[in-house]
Amino acid sequence: QVQLVESGGGLVQAGGSLRLSCAASGRIFSTMAMGWYRQAPGKQRELVASITSGGRPTYVDFVKGRFTISRDNAKNTVYLQMTSLKPEDTAVYYCVAETAYGRYWGQGTQVTVSS
Repeated sequence: QVQLVESGGGLVQAGGSLRLSCAASGRIFSTMAMGWYRQAPGKQRELVASITSGGRPTYVDFVKGRFTISRDNAKNTVYLQMTSLKPEDTAVYYCVAETAYGRYWGQGTQVTVSS
């Protein structure tokens, strides 16, 4: 079992920045691939970024150059640094852990970008 707790969401103006954090427990964090998804109202949940257990990041096109995913294995935490935020980035952001035993989700944190 893996427990994930996100934090760092909030309300920000367009062009602003936020850093999301996801603290993990329950399994050996360093062995888990981690990711961030988001879900806007009325839309499907979509992948935003992921990072392998070895620290290699991957981004979807619409966040490249604006978002940075990173991990701190000493703190069992994965981060999503978001810059140049746009109103269309408004969504609930979810942390996900990929393990040999399955995929685990956090409860989500709301990000709202005002124009």
